[in-house]
Amino acid sequence: MYHYLSRTFFFREREREREMALATMDEGPRSPEAKLGMRVSDLWDVQEPRLTPTEKLNACFESIPVSAFPMSPSNQEIEIKSDATLAEAVKILARHNIFSAPVVDVNAPEDASWIDRYIGIVEFAGIVVWILYQSEPASPRSPSTPSSASAIAAAANGINFALELEAAGLGSAAATSGNFFQDLISSELYKNTKVHDISGTFRWAPFLALEKSNSFLTMLLLLSKYKMKSVPVLDLGAGRIDNIITQSAVIHMLAECSGLQWFESWGTKSLSEVGLPLVAPNHIIKVYEDEPVLQAFKIMRKKRVGGVPVIERDSKKTVGNISLRDVQFLLTAPEIYNDYRAITVKDFLNAVRSYLENNKNALPMLSEFVTCKMDCTIKELIQLLDREKIHRVYVVDDDGDLQGLITLRDIISRLVHEPRGYFGDFFDGVLPLPPNTRV
Repeated sequence: MYHYLSRTFFFREREREREMALATMDEGPRSPEAKLGMRVSDLWDVQEPRLTPTEKLNACFESIPVSAFPMSPSNQEIEIKSDATLAEAVKILARHNIFSAPVVDVNAPEDASWIDRYIGIVEFAGIVVWILYQSEPASPRSPSTPSSASAIAAAANGINFALELEAAGLGSAAATSGNFFQDLISSELYKNTKVHDISGTFRWAPFLALEKSNSFLTMLLLLSKYKMKSVPVLDLGAGRIDNIITQSAVIHMLAECSGLQWFESWGTKSLSEVGLPLVAPNHIIKVYEDEPVLQAFKIMRKKRVGGVPVIERDSKKTVGNISLRDVQFLLTAPEIYNDYRAITVKDFLNAVRSYLENNKNALPMLSEFVTCKMDCTIKELIQLLDREKIHRVYVVDDDGDLQGLITLRDIISRLVHEPRGYFGDFFDGVLPLPPNTRV
């Protein structure tokens, strides 16, 4: 009898909690993400009591197909043709205020399957960094010297481009002037190189896509443990990409789940309780504010990180943040650098801030240096990331000194875990984890 009453009390409490959550959501239009959170709640309630909270979440997300994830308004089925020039690709991405888009092979037949239709996803930052890399080609004896005919041609174009810059007195990143960017967008390399010409270099991982029937758990693992920034979702019948789920979209979904029991049980934990930050102070890659801005972007490309804090050389204090997504200002607004004889990281940040103040409708906003303390909760961190529309938060102590770094991927990696043998041998030789992986 006591057992029955306890269970009755439990379900009454859960129903009351559900009604309160719904009432909170009814204060305004209920978002698709909030509805999705309620679906997780329903699954949470029927999980085996012996399961740990993490195991329950894994089971819940394994039961929801990725087709249930809300469509992103920014997707708008925007695709870039493989024969588009880099200049055209940049204009498309900038016009729609998106960071990446799938590339369609123009030579694929009408009835081609998705794997023949798409050659990958091109990112804004990937285009810019590739162009900058061509301005300083590798030595002929470098181990990375290209061997294919197309790669050799691309390298030759890079050498010619570098010689043109040198003749113009622009040279390397150490002496980059404001005119450097004007020359970039007027160069033959930029205007004539096709997107398919850089198809082997504009992405760090193979092009992987999910079917609509694949689970949330699979999607979350790809975005966290396997370091994908976005995951395309396919409509197999049409052979087309139906949706693109990003790390930011997942964080927004989590933010909309505030108040739900499954989220609160996880989100009210402090950073240290869930093992964050993953990146310790001595492992954070930094740049000094007096370094050339191109050097900062090249460091990010070489180290494969999305952003770095900007440090004042004398005080060692952090004075800002620079992100790979900020590179698009180099090509979309090169006129703001014309007055600079040499553009340092500090010059870049100041110029972009001034540009944005005078162009209120300009997008995207500059990546700012946003911090939190170690006693911050996961919930507070998620709400901060979602509100500020940023990809990383720096953990600082009471004196403002860096204690760690937390990215969107780090948070998602703490939400779920990969069950033993979950992917089998699917990734063997396809998407190996880097030897220094932190997940």
